[in-house]
Amino acid sequence: MTKQFSLSEVKVSSTPTERFEEFLQSRGMRITRQRKAIVEEIFSQHEHFDAEVLLGRLQEGEQDVKVSRPTVYRTLNELEEAGLLRKMVLGGRSVYEHDYGYPQHDHLYCERCGDLIEFQTNQIDALREEVAKAHGFRVTGHRMIIFGVCQSCSVPRKRRSRPLDLI
Repeated sequence: MTKQFSLSEVKVSSTPTERFEEFLQSRGMRITRQRKAIVEEIFSQHEHFDAEVLLGRLQEGEQDVKVSRPTVYRTLNELEEAGLLRKMVLGGRSVYEHDYGYPQHDHLYCERCGDLIEFQTNQIDALREEVAKAHGFRVTGHRMIIFGVCQSCSVPRKRRSRPLDLI
């Protein structure tokens, strides 16, 4: 689903698991073994994923913990509320990415193959600040997803010649 783009990590004071535990405690909840397994699996690698992909990874993994589908969906919502994940709706499905420990970045989304390409550019940040200043607006962040067709999907496919083409 994702083409590789190297985002530098942002130094944070606590791990995603610690941050999630603090969030849960502030709501009178506790971090269960299932929630901990979900957080650890999500933050073990940086990639975009949906709930079903995560569930598959958890079932294939080496954890001693069984995690149900409802627990995955509920925990994803909690992680989003805690500011650890960001959700994007693409092609009718919810796709998640890390929002804790990674810098502001934007996306190109191929509507044909579903590739999600991350990129960073100072030009967008400068334009954002210029527009905000003109309107007396204080920016706290932004999210940009540019929809279109990737280079691979734009290349016309060669058609095999058939005997009827000779007529």
